[in-house]
Amino acid sequence: MDAEGRLTETDTRAAVPGEALAAGDLGPDLPPGLYAGEAGRFALNVTRADTTLAPARWPVRIAVEGLERPAERPLAGLLLALALALMAIDALASLAVGGRLRARAALLLMALVLPPVPGAQAATGSVVLGYILSGDAQVDEVARQGLEGLGRALWQRTSVEPAAPMEVDPETDELSFFPLLYWPITGTTPIPSEAAYDRLNAYLRGGGMIVFDTRDAGIAGLGAATPEGRRLQAIARPLDVPPLSPVPEDHVLTRTFYLLQDFPGRHRGRDVWVEAAPEEEPTPGMPFRNLNDNVTPVVIGGNDWAAAWAMNPVGMPLYPVGRGMAGERQREMAYRFGVNLVMHVLTGNYKSDQVHVPALLERLGQ
Repeated sequence: MDAEGRLTETDTRAAVPGEALAAGDLGPDLPPGLYAGEAGRFALNVTRADTTLAPARWPVRIAVEGLERPAERPLAGLLLALALALMAIDALASLAVGGRLRARAALLLMALVLPPVPGAQAATGSVVLGYILSGDAQVDEVARQGLEGLGRALWQRTSVEPAAPMEVDPETDELSFFPLLYWPITGTTPIPSEAAYDRLNAYLRGGGMIVFDTRDAGIAGLGAATPEGRRLQAIARPLDVPPLSPVPEDHVLTRTFYLLQDFPGRHRGRDVWVEAAPEEEPTPGMPFRNLNDNVTPVVIGGNDWAAAWAMNPVGMPLYPVGRGMAGERQREMAYRFGVNLVMHVLTGNYKSDQVHVPALLERLGQ
């Protein structure tokens, strides 16, 4: 093999004297390589023990390249966005030429190429639990932590996989994205404006649920009127709230996912109020109007459910509930109540129909 890497035949070359091999003076007549003869084989190397290697010095006009590869630039996303933009332009041009271009069609096509809004994507792409701001930053933080803990419980126990909870301001936010709104009440919670009440009433009529939590069951159970309770009355007065009653034993909320008899949070022992059963046509297992898929629009209590649901990022409870094993049992029942709440608002009259199965089977048997 020569210096250019080419293989050449050696059988046409003249023999090399042994003295020349012993001297080892490399040149055109004595190239490096393996030499074989009757006496054996001899290797003549390019370098020797005393050979000094130095970096090659190339002329300036020679471009020297190493083994490094040039950095790659990902263009897939850019090219895909360009293709979508060209497709939208082509569609708009076709509609314009045909005289069928309308503002609505233009907006729809524009939406295909605009980046999604993170908040709207989260609220419409999965179940999102919301909490209405109470005006107290600490109370609102507990509400957020509580809904995060409830969401973790739903992930672990049901097929519902909610996204991170979101704070909601009824003055400005769209409420229809949220199947359930948790509203902690303090003694100074702001009274919504007339426009906000319009949004809240439309939300209740459309099948949404608001869980009012005055968080005062620890003292209200003693018969005292609390600032939170009075504030709730003022807030709820303009709302389209149906007649209420304590949760009856056969209410679908007691059996939506778990079978429950009470609904504790950080506190327990106080009535929880839901839509009252209609006086006419009292149907067992149907303790509310045939409206909004039979979902009670409001749940009112004071057991501080968010504090019982609250978890830290590794799943440990953040706030104490009761004492010892009794307290842990109370916390577990609070989680079960939260799961029932969400499953109730998501399944609607499906679970209501299930509680009628024994009566239906009995009728079929007759």
